[in-house]
Amino acid sequence: MEKVLNIVSYPYLPFFSGGQKLIAHFNEYLGEQCSLHVAGTADNDATMAKSYVFHPLLRKSKLRYADPGLYFRIKKLITEQQITTVIIEHPYLGWLGWMLKKSCKIKLIVHTHNIEYERFRTVGKNWWPLLKFYELWVLNQAHTVFCISEEDRTLMTEKMKIEAGKCILVPYGINQQQSPADKAESKALVCSKHGFDPTHKLLLFNGLLDYKPNLDALKIILEQINPQLISSNLKYTILITGKRLPAELDELKAWNNQHIFYAGFVEDIDLYFKAADLFLNPVQSGGGVKTKMIESIALGTTVLSTETGAAGIDKKICADKLLTVADNDWNSFTNIILDHYNTNAPTPEAYYQTYFWGNIIRKIIPILS
Repeated sequence: MEKVLNIVSYPYLPFFSGGQKLIAHFNEYLGEQCSLHVAGTADNDATMAKSYVFHPLLRKSKLRYADPGLYFRIKKLITEQQITTVIIEHPYLGWLGWMLKKSCKIKLIVHTHNIEYERFRTVGKNWWPLLKFYELWVLNQAHTVFCISEEDRTLMTEKMKIEAGKCILVPYGINQQQSPADKAESKALVCSKHGFDPTHKLLLFNGLLDYKPNLDALKIILEQINPQLISSNLKYTILITGKRLPAELDELKAWNNQHIFYAGFVEDIDLYFKAADLFLNPVQSGGGVKTKMIESIALGTTVLSTETGAAGIDKKICADKLLTVADNDWNSFTNIILDHYNTNAPTPEAYYQTYFWGNIIRKIIPILS
C-alpha cells in the first residue's frame, strides 16, 4: 500500500468553506485507499481525521509559509514513516515541496483548487504577476499536478506551458451517489424552522460573505435581482446562508420585508440545498470552481448561474440542472427564475459517476505509485 503525505497549510477540520471541505473529503476518501499521513496546522481538530493520521507540524502563525524549521520536521516524518509520495494543497508551500523532492527523493504532487494568480487577478490584487511567476515555478517542479477542472488544465498546458502529461483532472467531489428522496421533507423542515410560507418558492444563496466575489454576488441579489422579482407575481423567499456577513449590512434586516432572510452559518448546509427550489449563483469573479454549485446539483436542486460562476463544471453531464446566463445580464437572470423556478428534472446518473469522491480517488491511486 502506498504511503502518502498530504501537507495542508491552513485549518480545515472542521470545515466552513468549500476549499476546506474539499480537503477534508479528499483526505477522508484517500485515507481509505492508501496509508495516508496529513501534516497540518495545530488548530485543526485531529479527532475528525478518521481514515488517516494527522500530524500538527505547521505553526498557526502566518509565518508558517516561510518557516525553515518546517522542512526539518516534515523530512523527519517522511523518513520515519517511509513516505514515497508528498501532496501539497495549493502552490504556496511549493518551496518546501521542491526541497523535499530533492532531499528525500519523493514523488511531488501539487493539488490545485484553481489557478491562484488568476483568482487574485480577478479580485484586483496588483501583486498577481509575482504570484504567477512563483506558481508557474512550483507547478513545473511537481511530478504531477492535480487540476480541479478541465478549464484549469487547459490553461495550465496551453497558457502556462505546463507539460500536458502531468496535469491530471481531479474534480471537487461529492458524497452522494444518487438523488435524495427527501427534498419535500427538507423544504418543510427549513420552512418550519424559519417561519417561511411552504407554498412560496425557496431561492438559496450560500457562501463565505466576507469573500469579495460572494459579497458582490449578494449585493447583486439585493440591488438587481430582487427588485425585479418584487415587481413580479412570484411568491418566493430568498434565503441567504453563510458566515462573516459584514457588520454594516446588519444581518440584512433592512431587506426582511422584501422577501430576504439571512440565516447566518447553518450546521447542515445539505439540508438547505435539498430544501431549495433553486440555487442562485450570480458570481462574476474569483476564479475556480464554485463547489456549492456541485453540491446543490448533487442534492437535486437546480442551479442558476452566470457564465463566470459556472466555470469549471462539466455542463454536459448537468443537463437541465444547470442554467446559465451571460455575466451582467440581470434581466435574463430574473426571467429564468420566473420561467424555471419549478423545474423538477432529476440529476443525471452520469453526474454522480463523475463527481462521487470514491470514483475520483480510485482513478488517482495508480498515479501515486
